[in-house]
Amino acid sequence: QLHLAESGGGLVQPGGSLTLSCVVSAFTSETHAITWFRRAPGRDHEGVSCISPSDGKTYYIDAVQGRFTISKDDAKNTVYLQMNNLKPEDTAQYYCAATTHAHVKYVFSLCTNPTEHRTWGQGTQVTVSS
Repeated sequence: QLHLAESGGGLVQPGGSLTLSCVVSAFTSETHAITWFRRAPGRDHEGVSCISPSDGKTYYIDAVQGRFTISKDDAKNTVYLQMNNLKPEDTAQYYCAATTHAHVKYVFSLCTNPTEHRTWGQGTQVTVSS
């Protein structure tokens, strides 16, 4: 069974940077996307960015486009989320999750839908505050 573990959260000032890591127990051919979600207090899970383990294609929501970069290291089975120019509204618990739903390969924007993901990590807190 697939396992995910996040790390790298913390407290940072507005305009600062953080890099989150998601260690995946194994990249398999059935894993069609690894997605970073976030959940702020009182709000639903929001898909932020996704990456395909097989071909490296990526997807970002408009709110983070140009500020966040998702990447993977196959040798380390790790997906990263580099977050620059952080804003207070980025404050949330951040989770990585995996989907094995094949249709996500063909409509990659579906990767930000929480219901497409069955396997989740435990989360890491990011707080952006002065």
